[in-house]
Amino acid sequence: MGRRIDIELTSRREDGSWTWRAPGARQPRGTIVPGLVPETAKVGDQLRAEAEFELEGIVVTAVMPIKNGTGDQKGNDRIEVLGSGRDTSGVSVALAPGSKRRRDRDERGPGEGGRSARSRDDRGRARRERPEGPPATEDGGQRAPRSRSSTSDEGHSRRDRTRVTEGGRSARHGPQRNGRDQRRSAQTSTTHRNAALADLRPEQLPVAEQLLRGGIPAVRHAIDEQNERARSEGRAEVSPEPLLAMAEELLPKVNLATWKDRAVVVRDSGRDAPLREVRSVVAGASAVNLDDEGRELAAVLRKTLDERVTALREGWLQRITTALDSGRVADALRISGNPPEPSARVPAPLAVRLVEAAGTSMAPESPADHWSALLGASLSSPVRRNVKPVGLPNGADEELLAAARRAAGQIPELARLLGLPIPPPPGPRRPVPAGRRG
Repeated sequence: MGRRIDIELTSRREDGSWTWRAPGARQPRGTIVPGLVPETAKVGDQLRAEAEFELEGIVVTAVMPIKNGTGDQKGNDRIEVLGSGRDTSGVSVALAPGSKRRRDRDERGPGEGGRSARSRDDRGRARRERPEGPPATEDGGQRAPRSRSSTSDEGHSRRDRTRVTEGGRSARHGPQRNGRDQRRSAQTSTTHRNAALADLRPEQLPVAEQLLRGGIPAVRHAIDEQNERARSEGRAEVSPEPLLAMAEELLPKVNLATWKDRAVVVRDSGRDAPLREVRSVVAGASAVNLDDEGRELAAVLRKTLDERVTALREGWLQRITTALDSGRVADALRISGNPPEPSARVPAPLAVRLVEAAGTSMAPESPADHWSALLGASLSSPVRRNVKPVGLPNGADEELLAAARRAAGQIPELARLLGLPIPPPPGPRRPVPAGRRG
């Protein structure tokens, strides 16, 4: 496929061919066969040519006379812009008020490139005298105002600089969280707290606000700060006893309003509420003095919590049963080691079935890698102490035997297979000292 290039004629040979070079080059690059160059051409003319780039060189296949050697060589390439014929002022730029560049330019005089007071007054007068409505076009009509969602180049450049996401934040702030997390974090309620504050006397409001911030410690801290400022200013200090007594009186009401706001949010969220938050609200109901509305909320949330926990437990047991039915013993052991809540237990019939399937699968004829996977899954299962492998795999290497010896403390039957002393069962859990319970 040919390409168009610019050439300059350098000489004409006796056989009628021409030599050419690139405009501005020193040496000729090739020749042009007779008949391609116009009869009026002369040395120094610049032409447009079609050329084929081959391994041996450049072969000119056609010549178009578009440039002259004298005068304006690019006159034929120009596009004349006629315009409207009206004399309009150029584009003016106004910096934001308070910027350093504008202050510096205003401080300089008009002879130094600054902006004089007269020019600012003239510009302000022109803005005040500007007619209302959109500007008129040349045919007498009105031009539609530019909308904020314009697809002009200016709008594209602005969107490239700051790309706004659906969440309302620009992309420069980093990746966004998913929609469900945003809804969870954005759900708050202050209805009951505002109602509780509205029923208080004016002198009780500051104390109640401090209780909402941090309870009795926040009230003590605010009293200490106020007394410290009073000492530095030479004023009398306030007595903390009446304020603390008022705080003790208002604390049950404030705690109840705070709990109700949390409970309402959890109730309205339904299945989208995190299970940990539901548990926290239900457990917090025992720490406040509930009224009739609070007891009704607590009953609804407790029922919701029981239903969700029951559904999770049943689904967990169903996954274990399905894995056993399909012969995936390792998966069943792993699933049993990941209950939906700490208090979930494998029922006795299912535990017996799980133990028998694990012991039967860990037989000598099982492949070493499969036997090792079953060993790891058994260690994470709550039935590990009851698992009784039929035997070690045939041809087990030293690495697998070492893993079996390490697991013998948790799977006692492995100690008997390896000829090790059977470890004693675990004793009762020792109580945690009171100083370490935090």
